[in-house]
Amino acid sequence: MESGLELALFLVVIILIVGPVLAIAAFVRVNHIRDLVDQVPKLTARIFDLERKISALEKASQAGSAAPAAKSGAALPKPPEGIPQPAVLSPLPPPPSVAVPSVPISPQTSPHPASPRPISPLTLASTVASRPDSDVETMIAGHWFYYLGILALAVAVSFFLKYAFDNDWIGPTGRVAIGLLIGSALFPLSQWILGRGYQYFSEGITGLGAAILYLSIWTGWHYYALFGQTPAFVMMIVVTAVSTAVAMARNSQRLAVLALIGGVLTPTLVSTGMNAEVVLFTYLAVLAGAMLVMAWRSDWKAVPALLFVSTLFYFWGWYGEFYAPDERVTTLAFATLFFAVFAALPAIQSLREGALPEILDVILVAANALQFLVALRQTLWPTHRWELTFAVLALAAVHLLAEGALPEKAAGPKSQVQTTRMLYAGLALVFATVAIPIRLDGYWITLAWAAEALVLVGCGLRVSMLALRVPGLVMFLVVAVRLTFLPIHAGLAPAFLLNARFSVMAFCAAAGALAFYFARHSPIEIQPPESHFYFALAVAANICFLVAISWEVWDFFSQTPSIGFDRRLAQELGLSMLWVAYALAQIVPGFAWKSVALRWQGLILMGVAIAKVFLFDLSFLSSFYRIVSFFALGLVLLGISFFYQKMARAAGQKT
Repeated sequence: MESGLELALFLVVIILIVGPVLAIAAFVRVNHIRDLVDQVPKLTARIFDLERKISALEKASQAGSAAPAAKSGAALPKPPEGIPQPAVLSPLPPPPSVAVPSVPISPQTSPHPASPRPISPLTLASTVASRPDSDVETMIAGHWFYYLGILALAVAVSFFLKYAFDNDWIGPTGRVAIGLLIGSALFPLSQWILGRGYQYFSEGITGLGAAILYLSIWTGWHYYALFGQTPAFVMMIVVTAVSTAVAMARNSQRLAVLALIGGVLTPTLVSTGMNAEVVLFTYLAVLAGAMLVMAWRSDWKAVPALLFVSTLFYFWGWYGEFYAPDERVTTLAFATLFFAVFAALPAIQSLREGALPEILDVILVAANALQFLVALRQTLWPTHRWELTFAVLALAAVHLLAEGALPEKAAGPKSQVQTTRMLYAGLALVFATVAIPIRLDGYWITLAWAAEALVLVGCGLRVSMLALRVPGLVMFLVVAVRLTFLPIHAGLAPAFLLNARFSVMAFCAAAGALAFYFARHSPIEIQPPESHFYFALAVAANICFLVAISWEVWDFFSQTPSIGFDRRLAQELGLSMLWVAYALAQIVPGFAWKSVALRWQGLILMGVAIAKVFLFDLSFLSSFYRIVSFFALGLVLLGISFFYQKMARAAGQKT
């Protein structure tokens, strides 16, 4: 008995909602076509009358006679009644006032009146002067009062129904039936209002009807238990589908947003608090696909963004409440489906137009990709690292292919085309970079990022693309930060120059030096501040290699057997000698290559070595180590001084 009642109520709802809406839509379409057909003979007759009158006036003007107009137009067909005939045509007569019969035209087919009324200058001036006040008045009385009126009406109906319910005037079945009838009746009522030319008002009536239907169905299921969850869910889907169809028929984005809100709220209204992943995500995927197709056909920008936020809310809300490791495959499948659905619309638009014209589209592409990356990480890390690595690399490949598939000659503005290309290429770069620490560990991450930075800078210089060089320089900065705060350990007994620490630091220094070399010999002209970054990169590479070799010398003397000397003193002496030799190794090539920057680096390092010898070695080293340190430093300083004086004298002789 209860199932029969549920089926009957369900059929009644479908008939009351779908039948009138489809009939009204068909009736409006037929009347629209009929009006267009009826206008053809009327407009043709009107054009014929106007051509006949113009021909008569031209002939009368050319003849220049003072004969009555009836004589000159005797051979012409008799004009229709209601057109006054001028008695005498002067050589330069003013145009006669001809009253053309008006043709009844529907407001839906033509926005222009048949015969415009003359406006006096005073009336026009007063209209223009009062336009700002009129706009404010229209906003307040036409829009704000409209919303308040809808709200007041809804509150009044709610209070009345509550009063009736509290006094048991109407039973549960009658209450739900009244709500369904009122909500269904508002759809044809809104269509009738639209036929009178009140589009904005009719859309509010449609939204109110959908809201009453949702509330009535929810009350009948959740509060009164007149039918089960499945019939309630199906009926809400029907309401969403009807509202969407009405929005498409009227080409109204406001109605589409209202339908989307109702569709998004449906799972919450019929929720029982149980885990229904497949049903929930399948419904969301179907709703997203349908709404995105509708937004694509009608060029509605607000629908995809609202739909994306709603889908994320449900997905992560379900994940935090019900996710378990045994549901990994199903969850990943739906996460991938959501990513594909929301990536399809911007991808098709960018392929067709060559760019993403709206900032909302750019935000949607980036947010969709990043949230999918988070979903992959949450479901696959750390037990499935290889699968996560391949998935992230696949994401990088997809965005790289999307960037390569963009048309070379795009129709959009140049700035939009560049933004779109940089967006897809940047996402591909981000995913490729993220894949490195997912699979690799320790110093391998540093090596991979240094190599990636060198490749980006080299390719960017070769193809003259700043969008590649800037991420490369940023990657070099990340490598420097990683080497500074995450030092690499050489091991308990590292071999001299043959250990992980020296190899990684030397490789990073070589990568930075090669990037500077590529920039120095690049055919393109590099302007500041980019050129300053390359000089800073060269200095950082020099410091990195100096630190690496200094560590090696320090560890070498610490592991050498102490036969007749102190290890600590030997370490300090070896470090001083290394810095002096390294500074000399920069000053000499600096003169040979005429590089002021290289010479200054050598001189600064030499100053550091001098400070160490005089301030530290003099106080803490014993007599033997002190003699060796000062003797070596003195010889080097004399040699450098002699060389500089010789160069200065040679320069003076030439001048």
